[in-house]
Amino acid sequence: MSNLKAILKLKQHIQSHIIGQEKLVDRLLIALLADGHLLVEGAPGLAKTKAIKVLSDGIESNFHRIQFTPDLLPADLTGTEVYRPQDGSFHFQQGPLFHNLVLADEINRAPAKVQSALLEAMAERQITVGKTTYPLPDLFMVMATQNPIEQEGTYLLPEAQLDRFLMHGSIGYPEASAEKQILQLVREEAKNQIAGASTTTDNTNNEKINQQSILAARAEVLDVHLSEDLEEYLLQLVLATRQPAIYGKDLANWSVYGASPRASIGLDRCARAHAWLDQRDFVSPDDIQAIAFDVLRHRVILSYEAEADGVTPDSFIQELISRVAVP
Repeated sequence: MSNLKAILKLKQHIQSHIIGQEKLVDRLLIALLADGHLLVEGAPGLAKTKAIKVLSDGIESNFHRIQFTPDLLPADLTGTEVYRPQDGSFHFQQGPLFHNLVLADEINRAPAKVQSALLEAMAERQITVGKTTYPLPDLFMVMATQNPIEQEGTYLLPEAQLDRFLMHGSIGYPEASAEKQILQLVREEAKNQIAGASTTTDNTNNEKINQQSILAARAEVLDVHLSEDLEEYLLQLVLATRQPAIYGKDLANWSVYGASPRASIGLDRCARAHAWLDQRDFVSPDDIQAIAFDVLRHRVILSYEAEADGVTPDSFIQELISRVAVP
């Protein structure tokens, strides 16, 4: 239970700085516990960048933010061999991907080669430069962001690369009451800055969580009980994205490609993490349904007919949830 208390304390720390984005905070922690990577889509100014920075401040880890731009090169992420003229040798200088927590800000603004360099590191947990392969840290998580309202000069991530992300979160604007709290928090931070006080979210009043506790928490998440009936239900949800005709001709006309086996693996781990964060040692149907949208929305490809009818990935997934029988 000590690991659970530590993670819940970390959650409380993040929520004290990120107001009105409870879903983003939950998805960040679930990705951390499920040992996966998170793609977040939302308008500017919704605390996407700040969220993972605050997360890193609560963990004994290092953090790096990469601003993706059209002129970025793969070596700007992975690192490169640097020539030493004094002895005529080459020395590998590590790039920002060798940090524990990496923010790939506006990932779709970089060309395909750069995106591939990042996604290969995410999948293989290693980087190869020349003939040498370098392992990445045991605790390694990427949060990538996309801006949905500016598409000029962007490079869409192919579906095969999107599949590398454990979850694709979509966030919106906070409620009015939450935005009022944001104003109060920003004013207080501004006052502290004027007074010369530190405005960093360094978690000085709380002990930082060490990486071993996070790795131990991941093991506890894997021990959360998932009954055979619910495991079958989970699989049927994923299979329904590939064979939607079983649940209706209208669904068959909407879907072109369904989710890969990575979706089944991700839904299993995320549902367990969702239950564990809710302080339960078993998975319920609600856990699977709550996380299904984030695990599946970037893994289904809809037809032109569906788009013409105004069907979105979320509405398609909602139809599947309503039609696949719950045990």
